[in-house]
Amino acid sequence: MKLIYGTNNKSKIESMNRIVKDLNIEINGLKDLKMKLNEPIEDGSNPLENAIKKSRGYYQQIGIPVFSCDSGLYFENVEDSDQPGTEIKRIHGQELEGKKFIDYYYKLAQKYGGKLTAYYKNSISLVLSDDLIYNYDGSDLDSEKFYIVDKPHKEYKEGYPLDSLSVDIISNQYFYDIEGEDLIDPMIDGFRGFFERVLKEIDNNL
Repeated sequence: MKLIYGTNNKSKIESMNRIVKDLNIEINGLKDLKMKLNEPIEDGSNPLENAIKKSRGYYQQIGIPVFSCDSGLYFENVEDSDQPGTEIKRIHGQELEGKKFIDYYYKLAQKYGGKLTAYYKNSISLVLSDDLIYNYDGSDLDSEKFYIVDKPHKEYKEGYPLDSLSVDIISNQYFYDIEGEDLIDPMIDGFRGFFERVLKEIDNNL
């Protein structure tokens, strides 16, 4: 099965291809289409609503199977005004990128004593045709809890900027300093399980 991932983020496409490895799924991004596309407006109240808006918006333009994912970032024990939710990069109406993005979050961690306990709420929406749509935001897609800290790591990866501030709760190490199999997030099984269920249902309906 060939699918388009509704993103231009190379890191996210590579990550999803690793997740579906051996499932007979080939994932490409929007840039591979070599088409000029309008980006759907993400004004949903939660990650799943935004994922649906993106997948349906792209499907209407390209007419081939496409899926989109969306995430919300949530902190424990913070004021409502400091809760990012779906507005991870759009802070108080301003789009933050690069250094400004990192600066905002490490200063927020400073505000709460040097670290924040955080997790991602994730969702996915897959459109195979006008009548065959799969939407999912189960808790198995959520990330493990981790810390956002007030001292950035020296490494920075485009596509996952917040990783520079992310620390594993158990080992108290930056994710960048944890090697290979030592860093396994349960949401990987959640996304893989989603695609396995879709493939099984398709096979059963043949």
